[in-house]
Amino acid sequence: MKLLKPIVAAVAALTILSSCSMLSKTASNATTSGSNTGTALAALYNIFKTTGGIDLSNLTNLINLGQILGNIGGLGNATTSFTDQFSEGLISGSANLVNKNNVASVLSGLKTLANIDTSAITGAASAAASGAPSTLTSSSAGVSTTLSSLTSIFNALQ
Repeated sequence: MKLLKPIVAAVAALTILSSCSMLSKTASNATTSGSNTGTALAALYNIFKTTGGIDLSNLTNLINLGQILGNIGGLGNATTSFTDQFSEGLISGSANLVNKNNVASVLSGLKTLANIDTSAITGAASAAASGAPSTLTSSSAGVSTTLSSLTSIFNALQ
């Protein structure tokens, strides 16, 4: 019986902690997703500005693109609160490359990007992260529309 009280207290404490963390999980996920997207977007933008394009056979580019695609899924039918928190993370993650003046255009481009079938790209990014060579070509599903959407986003950053 003496052992039961600490177990019950521990279970109660864990229940309270998990319910509190569930309340803050959405906000933290939106901000974190935005920040991760901003960091990868800034890296790709810098490469785009330097080279004039995005080489999808380059491991770093693929990983950054995979990072963006993996973090924008929640934007499709996001609440205003989620979008606001995502935007805050996007601005900070991009080191203010995305800012209050261009964030609406960037979000619009990211929402468009979220609606493209990028399964070939995410598969290639995942394989590349494991060390496999990229098999993407301009004719791979979703590649040309993804690059077109990225170019629109990059234009909003200029």
